[in-house]
Amino acid sequence: MNTLAQIPAGLQLVPIVACALMAAACFALVHTIWNSLYSEDLEQDDAWRYDVNRINELRRISAIYRLFYPIVRILSRLNRGMFRENLPEIHREIQASGMPRFWTAEEFLARIEIICMLVTPLYIYFAIDLMGPPGIVSALASSALTGYLMRRNLAARAHYRLFMIKKRLPFLLDLLTLLMEAGSTFLMALQEAVDEFRDQPVGVEFGRVLAEMKMGKSRTAALESMRNRLSDDEVTSIVGSIIQGENLGTPLAQLFRTQADVLRIKRTQRAETIAGEAGVKMLLPSILVMASTVIVILGPFLLRFIYSDFMS
Repeated sequence: MNTLAQIPAGLQLVPIVACALMAAACFALVHTIWNSLYSEDLEQDDAWRYDVNRINELRRISAIYRLFYPIVRILSRLNRGMFRENLPEIHREIQASGMPRFWTAEEFLARIEIICMLVTPLYIYFAIDLMGPPGIVSALASSALTGYLMRRNLAARAHYRLFMIKKRLPFLLDLLTLLMEAGSTFLMALQEAVDEFRDQPVGVEFGRVLAEMKMGKSRTAALESMRNRLSDDEVTSIVGSIIQGENLGTPLAQLFRTQADVLRIKRTQRAETIAGEAGVKMLLPSILVMASTVIVILGPFLLRFIYSDFMS
């Protein structure tokens, strides 16, 4: 009591204010989690709501999903509320990266979060061993960085796969053109092209188009499905042109030949743009190399001059 009496009245309010802020923060956290879990407008993805086969397939291909399924479900509901604006982009990247289509965006985020929680104790152990108690902050930062890198890895995989698709797409269109001009139907030509490019992403994507057409989808609907799945500007432009030409009655062989030429022109333009930017990007490293060379050449003379001046 004597110690508290010696503290000025203004400073006695600091612990009270700190406790009030902590209580408000805890209430806000609990309120956010409660709303995310029990909000009425947070429904399961309509495409997979009743699909038990999807869950069984994910259990088969993912040990994280199989071992932590209840936690995945809880985190998925949280993610649908907290990352609502980012889920469409993540879903697009999952589709474009070639990952199993059974993943939903919120479940993929839950997988990342569970991995981060699993590695956090290891980070804390090594950080405390090296830095002491303050290392906990570094461990938590390392865990957050792990989640961020896994998220960026998904985006990088999607970008690289789209690059490979656009790189090989002109050759697939050329093959379709040759086969159809030789008398093959579109389905026969597409089957041959898919078999030829079966080990490449472009063959996988057109293989899905072929499978959807065999299951009863129209040619236009199957191409639109691929366009929506990849969501790339160039692929969207190519597929849109093919669909428009088919609706207008343009022969498919002529369409494929035209779009293959367009893709080659765009690839040439992209290469010219990259080559033009290379000179600007190399300017700073070139200046640094030149400065280092000057220092290495003139440094000994300057040091000799300075020491000789001091010695005299």
